[in-house]
Amino acid sequence: SGSSDPYCVVKVDNEVVARTATIWKSLNPFWGEEYTLRLPHSFHNLTVYVLDEDTIGQDDVIGKVSLSHQQISAEPRGIDSWLSLAPVVPDEDGIHLELCVLAKGHPRVLRCHLIAARDLAPRDPSGTSDPFAQVSCCGHMLETAVIKKTRFPHWDEVLEFELPEGKLGKAVLSVEVWDWDIVGKNDFLGRIEFPLDTIGTDPTKGWFQLLPFPSTTEAHGGQLGALRLAVRLVEDMVLPHHCYQPLIQLLTEPILCPGQPLDGTALAILEEVTSGESRQDVATKLVKIFLGQGLAMLLLDYLTTCELARTTDPNTLFRSNSLASKSMEQFMKAVGLPYLHEVLKPVVKRIFEEKKYVELDPSKMELSRGRRISFKGSLSEAQVQESSLELLKGYLGDIIDAIVGSVEKCPFPMRVAFKQLRRRVEERFPLAQHKEVQYFSISGFLFLRFFAPAVLTPKLFSLQKQHADSRT
Repeated sequence: SGSSDPYCVVKVDNEVVARTATIWKSLNPFWGEEYTLRLPHSFHNLTVYVLDEDTIGQDDVIGKVSLSHQQISAEPRGIDSWLSLAPVVPDEDGIHLELCVLAKGHPRVLRCHLIAARDLAPRDPSGTSDPFAQVSCCGHMLETAVIKKTRFPHWDEVLEFELPEGKLGKAVLSVEVWDWDIVGKNDFLGRIEFPLDTIGTDPTKGWFQLLPFPSTTEAHGGQLGALRLAVRLVEDMVLPHHCYQPLIQLLTEPILCPGQPLDGTALAILEEVTSGESRQDVATKLVKIFLGQGLAMLLLDYLTTCELARTTDPNTLFRSNSLASKSMEQFMKAVGLPYLHEVLKPVVKRIFEEKKYVELDPSKMELSRGRRISFKGSLSEAQVQESSLELLKGYLGDIIDAIVGSVEKCPFPMRVAFKQLRRRVEERFPLAQHKEVQYFSISGFLFLRFFAPAVLTPKLFSLQKQHADSRT
């Protein structure tokens, strides 16, 4: 058909950790999916494979983007760019290594045991290579012997490096595999790097994927396309629990000891110093801290009171991405996700399975599709509109009925949070003309920030495994 059905698979050190939805019939897919991965400090590379899904037979691999630990950590603000897809050989090449720092002796010695490699690219006319490994560390370089005419060399050589005293900073051990040529330049076959601070006295042993030089992937951009990625590595240093007590005490003080001015507390200052971009992260952390202390309700009540105090027009209440709004949003996700699934999953699943044709805009109607609605031939514009309206009202009715009928299933903490929210809004805007504001404030959270986003993007809330196709 001249198009593909692409999806992505994310691997960390050759282990699959995530899979995106399939975007059907597109050479310019948009996923918009975000994953937070908990990675070991010693991981080596992150690879994103782009595949074409086939309903019959095996899925086709289109290409891949590989990023080493060093490439990602070299960009503290993250990588956010188009990266050219590199080809994927049927069997991934790899190198078998064992690394360790000898426990005894002065100075310290780093031992690198190069055992073997597999599935190396053929660089010679004979369809093989003459591979050797080149290992660099702290300004010194050593090489293995050349194994002639093979793509599966077995070296079994040990190379040792003396490590300098003091902190090694961002020093790395670099292992590169080359094809030896008697005439001309040697051909590069792949490389891998290990930060020295990840190598300890306990041996690190296994098969590791060889990565290309970053520049070598650019040559394939025209053939295979490119992938837009935003990747950021955040290293969290988690201290013992008692180290956080002063911070927790500072944050909880205005809640446990009420009566302080609203604008002088740590929570109020957080609102002032956080940008719109970081406020969601701050709100997520705050909600987790206060849930752990059993004080989440009091936190929401405090932030709500602060926002109400500075709001003069009830029509703008909770419309901005304030700390109160973001905290309530994160609280609902933390305590209400199973409830969301129970309410919406059955009706969303049915909508996905039925694949009904619904279109109310005359300029977008495909009247030939009417044959799928009626056996009497194509329908008129008015008939398609009438049929679409009935279907849409039916689906929306089912969704509203499911939500309204779920009062008893709504988690108790959410109900308490909404009850105290309603009371605070009523206290702030007591006039009869503002009677409905207390309900709008609740529906703004419950519908606009909880149910509606899940209906619009079910995949991102794990209600479906795939994004909806264009018809759905």
